[in-house]
Amino acid sequence: MIRSSRCARQQAAVLLLLLLVAATWWLQACDAASGFCAGKCSVRCGRASAQARGACMRSCGMCCEECNCVPTGARGGNECPCYRDMLTAGPRKRPKCP
Repeated sequence: MIRSSRCARQQAAVLLLLLLVAATWWLQACDAASGFCAGKCSVRCGRASAQARGACMRSCGMCCEECNCVPTGARGGNECPCYRDMLTAGPRKRPKCP
């Protein structure tokens, strides 16, 4: 009985360690994607006024995270159709991404 509970605790500790390593790897991957998007969006939103820049960065960041790309052109861009074709919800569909 004592051996089985010790073995169960060891197995639980190993499982917990593996989960911790996996979570750390996943967070690093997310941070890398966010850094990519922040850099691309700062270039894309660079010409916006100071007031509009915050909204542009938020919208661009959300679109970039979903599409994993940001077009280089000022409007749309064929190199990133996911970003270009994303529309807002509701009856009046508008481009969602700046």
